[in-house]
Amino acid sequence: MWLTRKQFREGVLKRDNYKCVICSRTDDLAAHHILERRLFGETQGYTLDNGSSLCPQHHILAEQTVLTCEEIREAAGITEVILPEHLYKENRIDKWANIILPDDRRLKGELFYDESVQKILKQGGVLGQFCEYVKYPRTFHLPYSQKVTDDDKILKDNKNFEGKKIVVTTKLDGENTTMYKKYLHARSIDSQTHPSRNWLKAFHYNMSYNIPEGWRICGENMYAKHTIYYDNLKSYFYVFSIWNEKNECLSWEDTIEWSELLDLELVPVLYKGIWDADIIKGLCKDNEREGFVVRLYDSFSYGDFRKSVAKYVNPIFKNKLKEEDTYHWRYSAITPNKLAEK
Repeated sequence: MWLTRKQFREGVLKRDNYKCVICSRTDDLAAHHILERRLFGETQGYTLDNGSSLCPQHHILAEQTVLTCEEIREAAGITEVILPEHLYKENRIDKWANIILPDDRRLKGELFYDESVQKILKQGGVLGQFCEYVKYPRTFHLPYSQKVTDDDKILKDNKNFEGKKIVVTTKLDGENTTMYKKYLHARSIDSQTHPSRNWLKAFHYNMSYNIPEGWRICGENMYAKHTIYYDNLKSYFYVFSIWNEKNECLSWEDTIEWSELLDLELVPVLYKGIWDADIIKGLCKDNEREGFVVRLYDSFSYGDFRKSVAKYVNPIFKNKLKEEDTYHWRYSAITPNKLAEK
């Protein structure tokens, strides 16, 4: 149940008996948001299970993430973890939605580059815990796309695309991969070695010196057959986005330019222009592809990814993809896809 700001403050303090849940201090209490309210959109996280009573000292430590979300919930007797709808329970996160890895390193989240967040994290002395690598976000489904896994998320509507210039690209059946100047990984930043990644490692080794410091290139590793076999590929790596040192996704125009400079293949484009619902629904009728991906033509921030990129999965491939999750291609003999003859 979402509350007003006043109801939230009064409810949190009353539940905690008007004491700091950490030290029992009773004066100058704050109704602290365990997870930052900006992450929740319109509701702003005003619910009792996202609040705790903290004294000034512990409020600062919580903002600095020195005092963890788990410690605060335990002290307040909160058993239910309330998350913004675009975040996933599989990840442990700090107040600012930075992912905390098992070894206590952190991945930069959607608010990491916010000036106020940078300031408070620096005061807490935790900036040194952050990796230079970024996990590629999971993509929401368009409203008329079918979920593949139970925790897939679906956009409520297409409002953020309407009236804007978009690009629709083919959804390729490969392995999501991110390349930096001195590193590359699959969706997990600690990806294990696998024979299907050997070609891309060699490819990356020969071109990575051209990637600007702090930038990353995201695309599909198409070397191994997953669910669909490809026999006419231009490359074993297709770019779908490029990100700069400020964690901003380049516009599609800049993505084209940088892909040409780096001699990289782009994912095939199906449509480019102003959002047109009839065109998009028409693409849904094509059963020759796994699906397609829609993105804004203009640049957008990492925090806006969830409303700037969406996918459609063809229902014909839904069961095949579920079967792949059960009998994953990584544990089978590798069948290389085929490159087109030059």
